[in-house]
Amino acid sequence: MISLEGVSSIRKTHDMLPIHSKPKPWNPSNAPNPPTFKKILPLKISNTWNENKEANESKAGRIKRLVLTNEGRTKLNTFPDREFYAYPRFVTHVDDEFIATLTDLYRERLKPGSEILDLMSSWISHLPNEVVYKRVVGHGLNAQELARNSRMDYFFVKDLNQDQKLEIEDSSFDAVLCTVSVQYLQQPEKAFAEVFRVLRPGGVFIVSFSNRLFYEKAINAWRDGTAYSRVQLVLQYFQCIEGFTQPEVIRKLPSAGNSQDDKSPFSWFMKWLGLFSGSDPFYAVIAYKNFKPVYD
Repeated sequence: MISLEGVSSIRKTHDMLPIHSKPKPWNPSNAPNPPTFKKILPLKISNTWNENKEANESKAGRIKRLVLTNEGRTKLNTFPDREFYAYPRFVTHVDDEFIATLTDLYRERLKPGSEILDLMSSWISHLPNEVVYKRVVGHGLNAQELARNSRMDYFFVKDLNQDQKLEIEDSSFDAVLCTVSVQYLQQPEKAFAEVFRVLRPGGVFIVSFSNRLFYEKAINAWRDGTAYSRVQLVLQYFQCIEGFTQPEVIRKLPSAGNSQDDKSPFSWFMKWLGLFSGSDPFYAVIAYKNFKPVYD
């Protein structure tokens, strides 16, 4: 259970963030202490235990099955996503209560000193202000937004619907985050497999979302779904990749009386604009690579 006690409103989140030097565009060669690799010849030992271990390791990260149909991957707006996100949007896409819940979740699940990849990000990462991380690398579709994010040490721009391959070494990060953006992935199976690859063993992938969306850019399987079906969809994204732990779901729903399922034309239009009004429900689906670590 996430406690919201003591969490202040962060409507002015950007003003509250600590001031850092401007983040640098991400380049693996810029990363501190880049790993070096030596070629090691395999031992010529025939051993059933070793063979089974190697077979299991070779399966880790593979896509076991496809979750979406071709129709489920389609969008109303078929123009490239880079065009849609060409102009920066310095706004928060969810309300203060959602953000506070998410920041508390990060405070609970992300260890100080971790190396973090913030996928499909923007000008705010919603990480707790008081926690120091070793490195935060951001990804998104608008360089101006990413350059404004003071929590990022590096960033890179890439359209994951065109190319899911991340130019990042295996096992580079302790955590990967994806905030209110999973609904736009047209190849989620490949994207989740890449996340698995770049996570270290025991690393966590946190996918959070609400009911807000840019209606014409969300995939059909998400756009026409319900809150329940959307949670199930993200669960299946994790489950289709060999090696992720059983996903955990965290929900925090608004109090009764909020019109989250309003089907009026105005509500539909606001969804289409990505500006749905009212209190935002909170959903997060979390899984770990290979195992969930236990800390003292």
